[in-house]
Amino acid sequence: MATMKINGVRVAGIASAVPANTLTADDLSRRFGDEESAKIRASVGVEERRVAEDGVCASDLCFEAAERLLADLSWDRGDVQGLIFVTQTPDYFAPSTSCVLQHRLGLAPSCAAFDVNMGCSGYVYGLAVAMQLAGSIDGRVLLLVGDTITKMVSPDDRSTAPLFGDAGSATAIEPDADAPPATIVLGTNGAGAEHLITRRGGFREPADQQHPPRLKMDGAEVFQFALGEVPRAYRATIQEHGWTTDDVESVVMHQSNLFMLQHFRKRLKLPEEKLVIGLQKYGNASCASIPLAIADAWGAPGATLSRRLALVGFGVGWSWGGAAVSLHDAVLPAVVSVDSPPAAMPEAA
Repeated sequence: MATMKINGVRVAGIASAVPANTLTADDLSRRFGDEESAKIRASVGVEERRVAEDGVCASDLCFEAAERLLADLSWDRGDVQGLIFVTQTPDYFAPSTSCVLQHRLGLAPSCAAFDVNMGCSGYVYGLAVAMQLAGSIDGRVLLLVGDTITKMVSPDDRSTAPLFGDAGSATAIEPDADAPPATIVLGTNGAGAEHLITRRGGFREPADQQHPPRLKMDGAEVFQFALGEVPRAYRATIQEHGWTTDDVESVVMHQSNLFMLQHFRKRLKLPEEKLVIGLQKYGNASCASIPLAIADAWGAPGATLSRRLALVGFGVGWSWGGAAVSLHDAVLPAVVSVDSPPAAMPEAA
């Protein structure tokens, strides 16, 4: 796996935002019946999901998370020199949604902004890019990671509809000569691309009214992939960082489903209290699931977090990554609930 050591950069804060619109077990029962709903909930572990309404995009959720984080950090927006938006559900094919967000957030024209198309490993990949960028330019960077993945899910698909939710996040990264080092490992195997895919909507297979973009997932293949790569990524990450599991205070994995997370905990012999699980209230939030789980576990008004974390993201691609990161007084607001559609793209100044 590709391995990088990062020095002189810290995570200054993490914020997450979700739609106020909530679907519950009752909604699931109405669609699939009580018996089937109970079986699904027992397997995937999701009791509630946050689902974006029409007109609400991943960028809107990330915008709200960024607004909260910038306010809590008291950062001067003119000091933000980089903005990275990780998503599979952008506002437009062009321009890059990061450009729209740079304008909405009131960041300076000197800010570099670009999109990264990644799924459930996207937060770890985003951290790798954002931390390296912050170190290279010696400046502050905003990493925005989010998806409205439910817009690509058929409400009648038993493998995806009960599982996925929508969320956005913002992570603030800045140079700090005294920051503890971070280690990130990354891997890819495109041979698994067909097993978790949204075929329609690109230029290879354009969407139309009869064939809208729909996420298709082969759950058995996903599990087989994760069974091999997730434990390997976790072990490689902490080993490269010089940690053992005893050194790790909390493990935050992509919140895939409850069955898989419990399997990984047993396979890696993690104490139950060490593995963070937050998908019960939000569902599988795609690339935003790791920062959302962190915010759900520790976020509160005025809260800060100092903790040694091992992060593991994995999924569509196949793609995976692990990160060993030590937070020190990182600002961690409570999860933001977004209850109204935003305006369209701001008019040019």
